[in-house]
Amino acid sequence: MSEFKQIGQPKPLLDGFDKVTGRTRYAPDLTLPGMLHARFVTSPHAHATIENIDVSAALELPGVTAVLTAADLPDIPPKSRNRLLLARDKVIFAGQPVALVLAEDLGAAQDGVELVWVDYDALPAVVTLEEALADDAPLVWPTGTPGETGEAAAHGADVGGDEKEKKPSNIAGESKFERGDLAEGFAAADVVVERPFTTPMVHQSYLETFSMLVQPDPMGSGATVWTSTQAPFYVREVVAEVLGLAETAVRVIPTTVGGAFGAKFLLYEPLVALAAQAVNRPVRLALTRSEDMLATNPAPPAQFNIRLGMKQDGTITALDAEMQFDAGCYPSPHGIAAFLMGSLYQIPHMQIRYTEVMTHKLSTAAYRAPGAPQAAFVLESAIDEAARRLNLDPIDVRIKNASKAGDPMAHGKPWSTMGMTDVLQKLQAHPAWQNRAEAKARGRGVGMAIGGWPGGIEPTAASCQLHRDGTLHVHVGSVDLTGTTAGFSLIAAEAFGISPEQVRVISGDTSTASFAGATGGSKITYMVGPSVIKAAQDARQQVMEIAAEELEADVADMEVVDGRVQVKGVPDKAIELGDIAKKTMRFGGKYAPVVGNGRHANTTNSPGFAAQLAEVSVDAETGEVTVHKLVVVQDVGRAINPLTLEGQIMGGAMQGLGWALYEQMAHDAYGTPLTGSWLDYNVPHFIHAVPEFEAVLVEVPTEHGPFGARGAGEPPIIATAAAVGNAIADATCARLTDLPMTPPRVLAAMSS
Repeated sequence: MSEFKQIGQPKPLLDGFDKVTGRTRYAPDLTLPGMLHARFVTSPHAHATIENIDVSAALELPGVTAVLTAADLPDIPPKSRNRLLLARDKVIFAGQPVALVLAEDLGAAQDGVELVWVDYDALPAVVTLEEALADDAPLVWPTGTPGETGEAAAHGADVGGDEKEKKPSNIAGESKFERGDLAEGFAAADVVVERPFTTPMVHQSYLETFSMLVQPDPMGSGATVWTSTQAPFYVREVVAEVLGLAETAVRVIPTTVGGAFGAKFLLYEPLVALAAQAVNRPVRLALTRSEDMLATNPAPPAQFNIRLGMKQDGTITALDAEMQFDAGCYPSPHGIAAFLMGSLYQIPHMQIRYTEVMTHKLSTAAYRAPGAPQAAFVLESAIDEAARRLNLDPIDVRIKNASKAGDPMAHGKPWSTMGMTDVLQKLQAHPAWQNRAEAKARGRGVGMAIGGWPGGIEPTAASCQLHRDGTLHVHVGSVDLTGTTAGFSLIAAEAFGISPEQVRVISGDTSTASFAGATGGSKITYMVGPSVIKAAQDARQQVMEIAAEELEADVADMEVVDGRVQVKGVPDKAIELGDIAKKTMRFGGKYAPVVGNGRHANTTNSPGFAAQLAEVSVDAETGEVTVHKLVVVQDVGRAINPLTLEGQIMGGAMQGLGWALYEQMAHDAYGTPLTGSWLDYNVPHFIHAVPEFEAVLVEVPTEHGPFGARGAGEPPIIATAAAVGNAIADATCARLTDLPMTPPRVLAAMSS
């Protein structure tokens, strides 16, 4: 029997009905009186100087109110890509905005874009890693690289070790993790796997494009920003800086987010805020799908070289890996890839080198566990190949080498409580793994892999208020992307002693809610949840004290049952929660309103792991891969809401399937994008849905999470591509080393 009354009960998303019936309003649905519509004029060149911009014809068009260029905006040094306004003097990627047309309606704005004439002088562009690293390569930033945006820390992906180049170059950062002696490690190995790998640029493919609306204060003393963002407090910080205002003069109201997956921290809000300030009218920018594909921030492509040694007993003796990430035109939060590759297993001799390179392509950013799917594909493929060559059970090998609590990570600090071996053992006992010989007899292959994420940390606060109808209102500052609101209702209900139906969770804005940090990095439930518990317990204590006085009993004898407070063992001696609230909200009342507050901060991460199994078949004639079964076994610490957790896991694994088989953004030799819409960018569709999908929840509680819960958003995407690749190898004996594993690549691998 569970020790909890509410935790662990499946609870539907609180806004699910409104979303599926079309009632939910998103940022593109918002309008204000006098609002102007914004459209970008973008560069067709990956690298060019801007000789002249002629906006006169556009300004003569009826409906066009203004056309802004960099000359109309403050010359703010590019500290990071998030400070990017409009291209000034030079463009550094195809699709970069060079002007912003403001008009009374979308049609006029688009017509105005067509009438803006920009004279460019094209320059040589570096499009590939090899071009960017050449001795005579043109520099993306000749005067020095802008700093990283802070997104790495927000996602729990900041692991230190970066060493910036001291002189301008196309290298944005480097890091290295090492221990032991590589020569000694490889000398002890019975088999050595050595291969190159590549992973592509992948778009987050959220349904709702980047959208925002900014209303300037008519007195010029502030601004209100409605935006589809994961990080409202970060948006406030940067918009205030750009506008030259105090942070408290900017109010950011996060709208319902139609998908983000790490991409929607901040991008064009400062530009739209400046535009609204310039014309003193509300301005809305809602990117088209093509604009979003060309001018936002997908996950970066990368290339790897790995050498891995293993003994006959399955011990990994050595790991030598080099990785280069193509960050595009700004730094990106992916250095954690090297850290993860050197931390999941206890390898005595290793050296892992990471280089972040800038090219003349659009900037890249986080996509659900940034850097982890790429690192897992490489490492898990190499481990699988070594195990197969030694005729060892791939799961036995991983269990033998897996890190455990207290073991050192790549940077030397110890792992905290973790469930890596637990999920591996659970997967090993699963019928899909135990019966893999039967699948093989049917012409199918079965593969597995594991991935982990350290989990982000950020201080939070929350409050709870009891209302006259007996409901408890929980106020948080986090954005709900993944069903955290439903989870918080369960957490508050458990802590207070009421049902979730008596709890209402309000995700506020930056002027009304307590700080909660950005939603990302698998940290919101882990970090906000404890604040909710403390706030609910504080409110409960206040209620108990009032009830004890009203019922003439001791506080220690009070209990909450079915929406009222009663004396233990004397159910007739009770008072309704609503009546308590009424006594605190009336003229002459002797009790203060019931408002509980909670604050939380810790410096201990909450690592989460997911082991995956894929069962596939491969068409020998076409190379087409069909995934018949996916099993994801994930350590969630404590399953607050199993229903939303299973949805998270299924969604992450399907995105991982996109990495594995379908998705790739491409550019030609001049840096021109070749995948500017979903017509030519392939994502998984309903026809690709896996017939048999199973999410298995493992609970290895962490002492710092709410009731033991840990973050769950990142792990399910990490190992999918590796599991599918290993299943293909099991079915065909062909090892795929490039993502996505398309039919032509599968055929080529089979023929070789």
